[in-house]
Amino acid sequence: MDFSLEQTAKLLQSSSTIILTAHVQPDGDCLGSMLALNHYLVSIGKNVRMVLDDDVPALFKFLPGYHAIQKPTPKVISADLLIVLDASDIERIGKVKEHVEAPILNIDHHVSNTKFADYWYIDRQSAATGEIIYQLLTMLKVNITADIATCLYTAIATDCGFFRYANTSVQTMRYAADLMECGAKPNVISEYMETKPLESILTLSKVLETLELHYNGKIATITVLPDTLSNLDSTEGFINYPRVIEGVEIAIMFKVMSEGIIRISFRSKTADVSKLALTFGGGGHARAAGCAIMGRIDDVTKEVLEATIKQLTEVAS
Repeated sequence: MDFSLEQTAKLLQSSSTIILTAHVQPDGDCLGSMLALNHYLVSIGKNVRMVLDDDVPALFKFLPGYHAIQKPTPKVISADLLIVLDASDIERIGKVKEHVEAPILNIDHHVSNTKFADYWYIDRQSAATGEIIYQLLTMLKVNITADIATCLYTAIATDCGFFRYANTSVQTMRYAADLMECGAKPNVISEYMETKPLESILTLSKVLETLELHYNGKIATITVLPDTLSNLDSTEGFINYPRVIEGVEIAIMFKVMSEGIIRISFRSKTADVSKLALTFGGGGHARAAGCAIMGRIDDVTKEVLEATIKQLTEVAS
């Protein structure tokens, strides 16, 4: 059921036991949005748990309250409401879908959203789900604490490339300024985000050795293999290197996980890669999207490249 922001607020207020979750391969937007909403709900006496079917990358462990995020277990738990944040499809929350038994409210901004929930509020004009949560809290006249401001600023800034991407709007900049007035410190957040362990920098050089160009230089790929991945907490930012190469329209990072899973990240300059991700059961934004495919890396790479070339060919014709 399509909800307004007002209906979303009423549903939150009428629910006592709430589970918060977000997509796997967590980024700043899903984590910041989840943590900010958690801070508010706890403050008004709700019984809240945050469950995520993935690890929190080290670069986000400065976010207030991250330590309370739990992993799903085989035990099924019941709640009044399961809130899925920043995820466009039920598969994006992994094992949480089997772990929690509750009506689902989806709050999201992705153009690829499949409207999988019982209730949904989707604002595709928002640069980040963090913008929606800020609008929600502002409508509820919530006192935005420094902790909430830090979480929401991180959510918004990371999803618009720290205000460099095309989804950055005038409203986005206004929200950022408001959150600074509430206590968010951009310099501190940026310092945490930019600080990387030596191993990450050394590993990046190995990953860039896998760089390949395809389709007359319009597609660039990099591959992160299991032995390389074992030395890393996060590959955040790796895909930006092939994306900025002159002539490249779409950059793709293949990350080989355990049990035959290949996680794929897409970035583009003008093409809508959310359509590509959706083809493979994923989702995301027009310029940044992702998915996961079971299979051998050679087969998956071939299949994804064929789909990418097809999309570029159709756009050009």
